[in-house]
Amino acid sequence: MRPKRALITGITGQDGSFLTELLLSKGYEVYGVIRRASTFNTDRIDHLYADPHEEGARLRLIYGDLADGSSLNKMIRTIEPDEIYNLGAQSHVRVSFDIPEYTAEVTGLGTIRLLEGIRETGLTPRFYQASSSELFGNTTEAPQNERTKFYPRSPYAAAKAYAYYMTVNYREAYGLYACNGILFNHESPRRGETFVTRKITRALANIKHGRQRELFLGNLEARRDWGYAGDYVEAMWLMMQQPEPDDYVIATGETHTVREFLDEAFGYAGLDWHEFVKKDPHYLRPAEVDRLQGDASKARERLGWKPRVGFKQLVKMMVDADMARVKQEIEGTGK
Repeated sequence: MRPKRALITGITGQDGSFLTELLLSKGYEVYGVIRRASTFNTDRIDHLYADPHEEGARLRLIYGDLADGSSLNKMIRTIEPDEIYNLGAQSHVRVSFDIPEYTAEVTGLGTIRLLEGIRETGLTPRFYQASSSELFGNTTEAPQNERTKFYPRSPYAAAKAYAYYMTVNYREAYGLYACNGILFNHESPRRGETFVTRKITRALANIKHGRQRELFLGNLEARRDWGYAGDYVEAMWLMMQQPEPDDYVIATGETHTVREFLDEAFGYAGLDWHEFVKKDPHYLRPAEVDRLQGDASKARERLGWKPRVGFKQLVKMMVDADMARVKQEIEGTGK
């Protein structure tokens, strides 16, 4: 009997790397979709990736693109996955205002290409769609749960709303095992450096080591429900193991502002962020989302899931990792 097979889009991202670790630890064969580029962007999974020709290799990377339905169909037919995790997207909210068409193409239509690929092949893999707390946008209800009305406030959120509803539609129309994980903000030392939490911890490490003097940020009062990505990918997997598919909010239930994140991070490093941080209107969104707070009661009750890493622990983890990373860079270059 062959091991379970999982196909992951967005495998080179933060969530993709944590999910790959989890699935490999559970004995899966993992196939990761990467786009063809002149340079590899596999840093987050290099410690997991073995030569595909080696006997027993359980992680394989294959070329494909969410903008290319034919490549996705071919993958599904060839691999015959038991589970498909669609984590790939243009996932930066602020950037989505600059490239709205591309965001819709990949984040929105990429999902329908995968769902159509499943339907057309006649195979029956379970499908996970990475939905987002940005769906709730400017809602007045707090905290937000699975019944809260969506109010998307960015091209990214609108594309995610399309993907969410198409996932529900294919579940109801064609009987696919398809579920949405509405994940609130989740961070880690593997977070991309353009996202505010990692932008802060990376800059802090550079400031501490004398390589940077200023940090420019946008809205310091934005309030978010921040959790640990390693905890959240476990919720993804749990959703896919249930008897029936459903949609779940995944969150800590706590909120903190960007200002509080600065307090915690710089305070941990023994610095006063007011001396280094400056506001830059360039980083403000045309339509702001002020507060997002999740209610994960359904996930706790039905999946048995709960977050293990708290806010302060998460911030310290990220600061420590970037401090070590910058120190290693300095030692490697001599400056």
